[in-house]
Amino acid sequence: MKSVFLLASTVSVLSLISAAEAQDVFELNRIVIGMGQAGKDKNAGENSVDVADEDLVRINPTDLKDLFASEPTIAVGSSLPISQKLYVNGVEETNLSVTIDGSRQNNKIFHHSATTLIDPSLLKAVSIEPGVAPADAGPGALAGAVQYETKDARDLLEEGKSFGGYTMNEYSTNGGVFATSNALYGLVDGFEYLGFVKYAKGGLQEDGDGNTITGSGTQILSGLGKFAFESQDGHRLEFSYERVGDDEARPYRANVGQILGGRPLPLTRNYDMTRQNFAVTYTNEAPTGLWDPTIQLAYSVTNLDILETTQTSVAKTDSLNGKIENRFALDNGSVTAGVDFFSDTGDMDYRLLSNAASNYTAVEKIANVGAYAQARLELTEQFRTSFGGRADFQRFTGVNGYSTNVEGLSGNLSAEYDLTEFLTASAGASHVFGGVPLAENFIANPAWTYSTGVESVTANNVYAGLSARMGDFDLSGKVFKTAIKNARTPTWAGGGGLTKDMDSTGFELGLGYTWASGFARLGYADIDTKIDGLTSDSYTGNYLTTPIGQIFTLEAAHTFVDQGLTIGASGQIVLKETDTSDSAGGRGQPLPGYEVFNAYAEYTPLQYKNMTFRASVDNIFDQTYTARATYGQEFATVIPLREAGRNVKFSLKLKF
Repeated sequence: MKSVFLLASTVSVLSLISAAEAQDVFELNRIVIGMGQAGKDKNAGENSVDVADEDLVRINPTDLKDLFASEPTIAVGSSLPISQKLYVNGVEETNLSVTIDGSRQNNKIFHHSATTLIDPSLLKAVSIEPGVAPADAGPGALAGAVQYETKDARDLLEEGKSFGGYTMNEYSTNGGVFATSNALYGLVDGFEYLGFVKYAKGGLQEDGDGNTITGSGTQILSGLGKFAFESQDGHRLEFSYERVGDDEARPYRANVGQILGGRPLPLTRNYDMTRQNFAVTYTNEAPTGLWDPTIQLAYSVTNLDILETTQTSVAKTDSLNGKIENRFALDNGSVTAGVDFFSDTGDMDYRLLSNAASNYTAVEKIANVGAYAQARLELTEQFRTSFGGRADFQRFTGVNGYSTNVEGLSGNLSAEYDLTEFLTASAGASHVFGGVPLAENFIANPAWTYSTGVESVTANNVYAGLSARMGDFDLSGKVFKTAIKNARTPTWAGGGGLTKDMDSTGFELGLGYTWASGFARLGYADIDTKIDGLTSDSYTGNYLTTPIGQIFTLEAAHTFVDQGLTIGASGQIVLKETDTSDSAGGRGQPLPGYEVFNAYAEYTPLQYKNMTFRASVDNIFDQTYTARATYGQEFATVIPLREAGRNVKFSLKLKF
């Protein structure tokens, strides 16, 4: 039945060939979903998803799950920010190039914890390019790229003002969570500054049945600081520092409610995770034709300390990275060319308090230098293309001094063609060299010998898309495939050179309708993932994939302009998945389906536009469920983490 539905849906998409209006300025591989838009922007491409500033205001997300709830091809596992993992087209984010303000993130630290702990309150935009990513997205974009961009003073200042700020206070009934966000920003004589801090504190949350969710307390401190100077000629130098910290008792395995059987363990232990990002960036805000440079030097670091009465685990992953590139403007597009580098380290320090002989330190390192070029050209009014390539040269150093040098080439090609005034077709393909990725800190073994060597990971990606814009309606469809070969999957006892192959195939459909002050849209995705040709499971798929299946998303919003009131609703309908594995070659437990719906109202009095009230209800019908991408649902011995039950949130924001 599922295959029949897949075939019928694919055929229906192929009959709805797509649409993009003629463009003066364009950028391939991008779909902008903003307030009042049900499909793609006229300057957008067909393969990527952007969460713009308007979306962030509308969604008011508190974690990754909220941020991407309306995107059917993007899944987030776990109900706790400390252990949330992002999956794009079914592929786990450590197989994508992930950057924050252009700075590479190296976050493969512990399979029970998050990879990129982030506070959406700090963001002004997110761009995800699934599968086929351009060469200038950075090295290691095996299955695409995720680019987070934080706020600037220029984004927050009201027109005509040189100083401003705001305070925002929020309260959530489920867990009694209180959060306060405060910011100051300004602009004077070419100098810009921004300071932002948020603190959230709360108790344990309950699921839809009223049961306490183990380790679900809230204690998060985040902040953002930026300072920039821009000359009258457009030369801009910016310093930024961003930080997110989570320090609280979590489930012993932070992405699992509980594992039945095995050695006795406490229900919780304290996870203290801090992720920091530093960047110094030079750009020219008044580029002249062929001269539009970007120079950046950045450092990112994630620390995870788990301190117990019998043992301590202190882990750190970091990346020193940078680039020098220039965008050459042409009459029909642009070419971006440059060089980049990174030096990544994974460091683990383990101490068994009762037996010093068991103590160890394990360190792996990667150094990489790359050169790249990416062209984005409008060949005719109907035909746009993007193509490029990069060469990477890498040195890998293992825990015992083992080292190897590897190098490889990557290439990508994508195109869009306007078949008529309202119909557009698109397609793309890429081959990506990923080198030798670092192992996870917590399973790095100082006894590894890498006796069989360490193979480089590569990936092949393809997609084909069709979309149509007919008046206020948008229709879209896309099929895609990612195949990763020699993905590194070491184990503590099995050695540092183990690898697996992973495949993700799927399709998505979208339908949207836009009116003057609102929109409604429906999305659907069906994603199937395999490891070494077998049905995937969340244990074997650590850092690779997890079972996804079929997901529907719904979202609508309307603004009553004369009243200053916006109302909206969203939902997810996830179908039951029976094609599962128990990681040992047998069939796993079915993954339950569920339906969850949310609604909100936001009011800004017309006479007091510096004041905004918001009320929302998440999980309106108090469903008891586990998010589809959450670990362990296939296994009878695992009690997976539940999502929070009904939660009413109130907030008040005051600007000055």
